[in-house]
Amino acid sequence: MRIVHCQTNHMTSPLGFAMEKAVFSWQVEDARGTHQKAARICISLFYDMHELLYDSGAVEDADSLGTEAPVSLMPRTRYYWTVSVRSNLNETAVSPVSFFETGKRDERWQAKWISCPDNGRHPVFHKDISVDGKLASARLYICGLGVYEAEINGERVGDEYLTPYCNDYRRWLQAQTFDVTKQLENGGLLSVTLGKGWYAGRFGYFSKPGDPGCYGKDWKLIAEIHLNYADGRENVIGTDETWTVTRSTITDSSIYDGEMRDDTLPETETEAAFLVEEDTPLVDRYSLPVRVQEERKPEQLLHTPAGELVLDLGQNLTGSFSLRVKEPAGTKIHLQVGEVLQNDCFYNENLRTAKAEYWYTSNGEEVLLEPKFTFYGYRYVKVEGIPDLKKDDFTALVLYSDLPGAGKLTTGNAKVNRLIQNVEWGQKGNFLDVPTDCPQRDERLGWTGDAQVFSATACYLTESYAFYRKYLHDMGEEQKDLDGMVPDIVPSLDKRYQSTAGVWGDAACIIPWNLYCFYGDRTILEEQFESMKAWVDYIRRKDGDHHGWDEQFQYGDWLALDHPSGAADQCLGGTDERYIARIYYRNSARIVAKAAKLLGRKAEEEEYNSLADRLTEEIRTEYFSPAGRCCADTQTGLVLALQNDLSPDPEKCRTRLAEKLRQSNGKLQTGFVGTPFLCHVLSRNGMEGQAYSLLLNEEYPGWLYEVNLGATTIWERWNSMNPDGSVSSTGMNSFNHYSYGSIARWLCADAAGLQPVEDQPGFRTVVLSPIPDARLGKMELEYHSAAGRYSVFWKTRDMNTLHLKVSIPFDCEAMLYLPYAPEELFAEENPLFQEVADGVCYLHAGDYEITYHTTRPMGICMSADDFVHVLLADKVITRALEEVLPGISNTPDALRNKSLRQLMIERMDATEELIEKADSAVKNAYAV
Repeated sequence: MRIVHCQTNHMTSPLGFAMEKAVFSWQVEDARGTHQKAARICISLFYDMHELLYDSGAVEDADSLGTEAPVSLMPRTRYYWTVSVRSNLNETAVSPVSFFETGKRDERWQAKWISCPDNGRHPVFHKDISVDGKLASARLYICGLGVYEAEINGERVGDEYLTPYCNDYRRWLQAQTFDVTKQLENGGLLSVTLGKGWYAGRFGYFSKPGDPGCYGKDWKLIAEIHLNYADGRENVIGTDETWTVTRSTITDSSIYDGEMRDDTLPETETEAAFLVEEDTPLVDRYSLPVRVQEERKPEQLLHTPAGELVLDLGQNLTGSFSLRVKEPAGTKIHLQVGEVLQNDCFYNENLRTAKAEYWYTSNGEEVLLEPKFTFYGYRYVKVEGIPDLKKDDFTALVLYSDLPGAGKLTTGNAKVNRLIQNVEWGQKGNFLDVPTDCPQRDERLGWTGDAQVFSATACYLTESYAFYRKYLHDMGEEQKDLDGMVPDIVPSLDKRYQSTAGVWGDAACIIPWNLYCFYGDRTILEEQFESMKAWVDYIRRKDGDHHGWDEQFQYGDWLALDHPSGAADQCLGGTDERYIARIYYRNSARIVAKAAKLLGRKAEEEEYNSLADRLTEEIRTEYFSPAGRCCADTQTGLVLALQNDLSPDPEKCRTRLAEKLRQSNGKLQTGFVGTPFLCHVLSRNGMEGQAYSLLLNEEYPGWLYEVNLGATTIWERWNSMNPDGSVSSTGMNSFNHYSYGSIARWLCADAAGLQPVEDQPGFRTVVLSPIPDARLGKMELEYHSAAGRYSVFWKTRDMNTLHLKVSIPFDCEAMLYLPYAPEELFAEENPLFQEVADGVCYLHAGDYEITYHTTRPMGICMSADDFVHVLLADKVITRALEEVLPGISNTPDALRNKSLRQLMIERMDATEELIEKADSAVKNAYAV
């Protein structure tokens, strides 16, 4: 038995993070027992734990998902802690020693904000740090605006990029803490270079090249170096007017436009820094570190038909680069980036006004170029000025926030596996400090709709608690100035961006609730409750007594394909936006009520439950006929009705949804609202075959359509690229927009079947209800939940034989629903069946395995009596039919609404023998 994954506030060994309290979590592995009987937390100021500040004693109700220690935290203090656990079999184990270290907290800064004039070259602030004894520790507490990079004796401090990151600089600034003990062992020169970043550079889709910064324009720096000597002395060196300034060779930097560096510029004379005012509160950091998480070499050096030199990384990614160059003095080297090629040539028009480039003027020396203060979203790099370019001289530096992996998903379909990778790369590219919509064009903004749509998927793929906590903190701060309104984007930049809408603003309630369900720590609800409530109250005031919320602009089912106009460039979907907004208003009210119950706020629980009940009745009265028909007659409208239990006659909704799918030739028409729930609703309403057909569809629109066109991330629009590989003329085309990547949640929660349970959150208890399909062949999910490691594996050996393996971690339980299991199966001798009730297997920690024959074929069950358009939407069935009926795939659209049998009789004058061959080909297309 051993204790692993010890975290404080859902981070491993956090240094200098904002924390009002310390919440500890841990996991147990390799135990003979199945659950925890007691745990003991100890905290000390010493690594050897010889003096304890706190000892909980053996506590039977200590929660491994999150236990708060009642310790009064001091500023700038490192705390060490251990946890010991006793299992139900009386095994015991003690964890390795972990630590967390506080930042300055509310301590007054001795340093002052300093600045310098803007002369066109980015400044470097300097201070000589003298050390007069043996150091016990040294810390740098620092914030630089817009962004900064610190060095000691020419060596980079830490390995983070784009500090102090992106937030609402009008309301709060965050300082980072760095351990610089080794770097300052003998003293040295501290140098801090500043760039413009989000604070001082142009930013926002209304901005144009040359526009001023949206938050500020002055260079600003504050820093304190705390030297703690072994003999107990402490010396503090802070920024003041004694610091000096020189100028770097960086002449411009911008998040959107890139960076310019001219190494032919002369060295500058030393200037004196001067004091400057800054009233915005400076707090300990919330942002996770952004680091170079991966490096990639180009796969090809292309010589395009236009005579360009273009590097192909083989993967659309987000980050920076390094490039080794040695060109004659005065040579100008120019790099531009793009996501796709057009006509085999470089293309970047979808970046709109973002230049996304890098300029370098050589001084004749060999140098390794690396931008300091920008990032790019790209796969292709056009290089000018290096005639003898070698692809090995270039390295892509992949940047994203520190998000440890949680879920690993593999299937038996190579294209679906590529789709899963696309989802993962989409998250990486858009989880750079803020959950952005895209990383490449003149946007890169924290759209709340995208963030909430993907939040559950993110929690399946990565440990996302701390990342979203920072985003939610910023959201709550924004609301304080906006009467509870949640802007469409967070941070919202300025008044031009401070509009709001349903679904988007509902992120204030949906994201905290998802975090609670996935991690089981109600701290996030405590921190965000006022924000959650403020959002619902904002809508309630807007709504008034006359449904004023309905009159406000709503995005609705954004980028759906069913707008009545049928225009390819239409952004709005065909589902009544008021219907969608009201459902989300109702759901947010319900979430606030559930959070209030957990937090013991009885009056608010009753108030918001009452509001949600009233809204439920209003929705049913307005949008459902007396006979039970859903009047929001679209795929998304019906999906929302079933997902939210709104229909008085669910069977009517199910039937109509199936009809809508048939009418669209089995293709989805959903956008941002409907897509995340579409396959789930189909799977849980007896239409799992249709859900798999949507996943596996390789024609437009669909996920594998993108894969077949070479996508390596998720697209913004279903039609961002035409079938011939040309970029569509829709005018808004990002090839790295992660929202539709929410299909990965369905793969984890439905296809693999692993779902959390609200009243036992954090995956302490789960529902295991896999949905196998022979078309996928197999599914393997390994998920490191907050409670421990789950695994689910299934394989269809043939259409009616299933092999299933599951693993349940220590201190957890699962309710397993065996798919298509015959009743007699439960009488077999197998550990799975030790505890069964109503066909549900109740499992404790352990490994389980079974192979059995199912009561029905797993996967699509079609015959010659199905519509031709449904059959031809399936590539495997189409291939099988082509062997019997050559040319069947060219059937005109006008004839595809007939059954295959009817078509063969009426149009082919087919014999009964040929019809039976075609029928057999369809039925056995997936036979293994």
